[in-house]
Amino acid sequence: MIKRDLENQVIKAAGQFPVVTMTGPRQSGKSTLCKMLFPNYSYVNLEAPDIRRIATEDPRGFLKQFKDGVILDEIQRCPQLPSYLQVIVDENPAKGKWILTGSQNLTLLESISQSLAGRTAVLHLLPLTYNEIQRFGHYDYDINKIILTGGYPAIWDRKIPVADWQSAYVATYIERDIRSISKITDLAVFQRFVELCAGRTGQLLNLSQLGVDAGVSQPTAKSWINVLETSFIIFRLPPFFTNLRKRIVKMPKLVFFDSGLVCWLLGIHTAEQLKIHPLRGAIFETWVISEILKQRANKGIKGGVFFYRDRHGKEIDLLLESEENLIIAEAKAGQTIPVDALGKSLKLVNELSKNKPAKTIIIYGGEMLNTIKDVLFLPWNKISEQSW
Repeated sequence: MIKRDLENQVIKAAGQFPVVTMTGPRQSGKSTLCKMLFPNYSYVNLEAPDIRRIATEDPRGFLKQFKDGVILDEIQRCPQLPSYLQVIVDENPAKGKWILTGSQNLTLLESISQSLAGRTAVLHLLPLTYNEIQRFGHYDYDINKIILTGGYPAIWDRKIPVADWQSAYVATYIERDIRSISKITDLAVFQRFVELCAGRTGQLLNLSQLGVDAGVSQPTAKSWINVLETSFIIFRLPPFFTNLRKRIVKMPKLVFFDSGLVCWLLGIHTAEQLKIHPLRGAIFETWVISEILKQRANKGIKGGVFFYRDRHGKEIDLLLESEENLIIAEAKAGQTIPVDALGKSLKLVNELSKNKPAKTIIIYGGEMLNTIKDVLFLPWNKISEQSW
């Protein structure tokens, strides 16, 4: 397995906190990374029914058997364990002894926040970044193939055909995880809902319209979006608020974490199909936004990521705000430097950056790095070289 960019954050956290909690989607490599970084620790997978029964029936006895460090995988399967772990940690706050992993964001974090607040660092391991994909040594330089393949490690590590892996992943996710997260009874309708969401990636999340198209009520659509977010399939990109508050659109954007999953859900199985697909621009934007989000997560940076759109249709794909500056980023799928985007970008920079320095970056599908009128045109394959 290749080196993951989150490694430094995990090691740092283990030196500062008695508990390290790592969340992320299924098959993002959490167990593999933890075993690699803590090879001498015991490993316990709470998915196993017999082990889960012991942990549930005798949590004190179960936890006290681990003297020298342990990785507790899929901790959300035993939501009561963090409460018992709190007592043990308070008695012996040895740094980095307890490594917890889980693939259900909301379920896990609710349990952790109630029991281990101040005692654990929480990190997110998301699918592979482009920087990590290059370490496999057999990646393809073609942007369409990169987008189509996505970032789940097994596809790259084991060279599994993308369509085969994605098909199995979706089936497992819907048939297994969804039943444990929510009381969804009609899985076929839910799968159709997920496919409709894939067709809306990079667009404003209109729950009413999504519910109508899926044949479910708005409350159901909202509940199912929460399920997808809980299991790290999608995230909601919030709008950017400034003193222009009255003129901006307040709906979030719906964005998938993995472009390969989007392609499979849309029936795109080859790079040739993707090249001419009407949603290629939205899929490219999804890849760019998720790539930047993953890079920030691997550095331990939380929040500060937005989009901007006002009621007159002026829009910016991504804004990254810190105390020092503002990065305005646009995604353009074409291979030619989109000089025509300069005017709009520069005008919006002037509107949004009155109180702090701003940098404008246009990430595009070509391969020539250039700067025109203080706007950086960044090729897609250099996205890992930029500090986000």
